[in-house]
Amino acid sequence: RWVLNLECKGSRNFMSALRRAVEVDFKDKDKHKSQGLYLLTTGIPDQETHTVSAYVAEVCRGFDLQLHVCLFSVMEDIDSHRIMPARYANPTETAIAFKEIVQAANGRFHWFGEAGIFESDDITIIVSEMEKANHY
Repeated sequence: RWVLNLECKGSRNFMSALRRAVEVDFKDKDKHKSQGLYLLTTGIPDQETHTVSAYVAEVCRGFDLQLHVCLFSVMEDIDSHRIMPARYANPTETAIAFKEIVQAANGRFHWFGEAGIFESDDITIIVSEMEKANHY
């Protein structure tokens, strides 16, 4: 069920968006068999990673849901018309932060860029299964 689009309007206030999703969308959680959130993002949250991880772990346990993250690394120049986020990290630091957040949420992490797939938990699992089958 896809029901909510949380726009941060120039910021990456992840905890506010997650709080809104949980309060609005998951109040009727007993009516649904599975609960999951997919975050599509291009950068690191405004809040510190350890703070977000702790909050996500608490929320996901309380609602029995998983958070999955799709990080899109795009190379673009920052011009005077673009709003700078409150927090900046390079793509590798951003990926490391989201891997920690996803682990706290018992979810999956996917990292894509203009050149293709950098990392994907789903692809890693598929390759592992193929290697097991090959060795069998």
